[in-house]
Amino acid sequence: MSVYDPCMGSGSLLLNAKKYALESIYIKYYGQELMTSTYNLARMNMFLHGIAPENQRLRNGDTLDSDWPTEEETDFNMVLMNPPYSAKWSAAAGFLQDERFSDYGVLAPKSKADYAFLLHGLYHLKNNGTMSIVLPHGVLFRGAAEGKIREKLLRSGNIYAIIGLPANLFYNTSIPTCIVVLKKHRDGRDVLFIDASKKFEKGKKQNTMTDGHIDSIVDLYHKRETIDKESYLASFEDIEKNDFNLNIPRYVDNFEKEEEINLNELLTEMKQTDDEIKKAQKEVLSCLKDLTSSDQDIMSSLNCLVEMIEG
Repeated sequence: MSVYDPCMGSGSLLLNAKKYALESIYIKYYGQELMTSTYNLARMNMFLHGIAPENQRLRNGDTLDSDWPTEEETDFNMVLMNPPYSAKWSAAAGFLQDERFSDYGVLAPKSKADYAFLLHGLYHLKNNGTMSIVLPHGVLFRGAAEGKIREKLLRSGNIYAIIGLPANLFYNTSIPTCIVVLKKHRDGRDVLFIDASKKFEKGKKQNTMTDGHIDSIVDLYHKRETIDKESYLASFEDIEKNDFNLNIPRYVDNFEKEEEINLNELLTEMKQTDDEIKKAQKEVLSCLKDLTSSDQDIMSSLNCLVEMIEG
């Protein structure tokens, strides 16, 4: 089995494949990283976690500007990505002839390379493989070129599931993100939506998801059915009616209806509060009137205060 992360950072996402695999010794790891210092950290991380040199192939380079890998193994059983969100890229016209992007007729905008990263990963996915990429929610509903790419992916059945994550989950951003799960070839064009935005434990600086939260998401993913307030299996016709907008609240309604207010009880409570305030005012007035002083200025001020409270 082979796994590929075109934006591997320090390699932690790649190493998760080892953590969850049944026979990790057979995994081949491919990764690419732009920053040289981070690339070297990833190489060290691989050796520290016992990955044999012959099972790893890492590259220091720009994922979008120059396609890689182009020799030996070029497609993978798993593609895992957590790219920089809404990063800038050249979006040069020549990329329209690049095999990674040429089928879509348009390029991801210069100011937001999210779909460029996604299409790069999908291009390197095996026909029976699975890809997961973490992206900002904007990729689910933004229009123009991104809308055209999203529609093409949906018409081809490439988008398999959308998982909405809680806000403030990652070190590099506090915004809520989503996982887009893709497959290259499959029967059907339905999309599973999972709203996991409330599955977290709040921390002082960062929210976390427990093993229980993750297990519940995995369970929803495998069930692949509509469950009230948690998931929705949308048909292609559902998505087409929504103009290929994949915004999660359009499909999963997690609105919690507030308890109805009993006006009679509210009025009774307000009257009780008003009575308590009046009682407290009388007690304060009584105390003020009992106060005495030989200083005429102080007595004058006290009398003014009493008159003001009495209205």
